[in-house]
Amino acid sequence: MMVAARRKMLVTGREGQVVHSLIERSAGSEFDIVTIGRPDLDLSQPEGIAVALEALRPDIIVSAAAYTAVDQAETDEQAAMTVNGTAAGEIAKAASKLAVPLIHISTDYVFDGAKSSAYVETDPVAPIGAYGRSKLAGEMAVAAETSDFAILRTAWVYSPFGRNFLKTMLRLAEGRDRISVVNDQIGNPTSALDIADGILAVGRNLLADPDPALRGVFHMTAAGEASWADFAAEIFACSRAAGGAFAAVDPIPSSQYPTPAKRPANSRLDCRKLEQAHGVHLPEWRQSTAAIVTRCGQ
Repeated sequence: MMVAARRKMLVTGREGQVVHSLIERSAGSEFDIVTIGRPDLDLSQPEGIAVALEALRPDIIVSAAAYTAVDQAETDEQAAMTVNGTAAGEIAKAASKLAVPLIHISTDYVFDGAKSSAYVETDPVAPIGAYGRSKLAGEMAVAAETSDFAILRTAWVYSPFGRNFLKTMLRLAEGRDRISVVNDQIGNPTSALDIADGILAVGRNLLADPDPALRGVFHMTAAGEASWADFAAEIFACSRAAGGAFAAVDPIPSSQYPTPAKRPANSRLDCRKLEQAHGVHLPEWRQSTAAIVTRCGQ
């Protein structure tokens, strides 16, 4: 029986939800996950990126690390642009020099949220905040430096790891009976564990087939849609069923929960292109929410 050749998947960052999820989901696969982060790789110092990546001789690179402080980016846009824009280009340049595929993680924030239906990959980009502008700059830099890439736009990421909306809701419910949650922003709550499964599948395809149809920009989110209030209500329903903390949800408009950065009202992404090209279809969001709530309560 033939044994699949081991493949080294180099992932930027060591602390992110996607990185932890890739390490977990790659168990038993042909991929050996190698992570690189500070001080060995500092995206705020792009000039050192090429040397750091090239020394590890990966078979494929996943550009997962990013500046993700959406509100802070409004007053620190240059830092966000360096990490999400310039550094992304340097990672792509290194991938091109190594002649290996690159998977770059991007975001729904490249859109303005004004469309009435789910966004497709060919819709015009028009970020409304600094974070979105920096991530769009990264997409453009990647495409300028290599042709062997897949940009995966995702959204509303949660997991058992780090800080995220699901874990925040469960924590707040420990001390509150009612929680106000925005109900006029719609999107696709997406498990980082499901994202990891998608990345592994896309990586496998890129390494096996040079077909240009497998490369380019793709949307990768969970099936189904929800408002933040819907998401919170489902989290609490799952937690209550499992004997955990829960609270009542009071839906409120965004105007009652002002933030430094404006969020897109519509973050829904149409993922049919990804399914057609790569055969990847992420589970429905409620299914993954229930699994992670149960896990967080253990």
